[in-house]
Amino acid sequence: RNEYYMSKAVVSTQSTGEKKEAIRALIAGKGPATAGTTKISKKGGTARLTDTSKYTGSHKERFGADGKGKGLEGREDIIEDDGYVVGYTNKDTYDQAHN
Repeated sequence: RNEYYMSKAVVSTQSTGEKKEAIRALIAGKGPATAGTTKISKKGGTARLTDTSKYTGSHKERFGADGKGKGLEGREDIIEDDGYVVGYTNKDTYDQAHN
């Protein structure tokens, strides 16, 4: 918060080009602040419930080996609408065989 007031004072005395450079210098390499956010709890049942290596059945399919979620791919069966039946192994080889 102090940086905001300091930058406002500095920028108010500069030309437009200098203002842009000063703002870029202030923001360079900084990410969003995480002050006041909730810490991850690993107490009691929380650790057990969030351990994806112990998931079974359809829930197991939602996560990769590293424990990260697969997103839509893990929640739905994505059907390829390309004209081939499931399991066809010679997909896209027609042109190669008939030229």
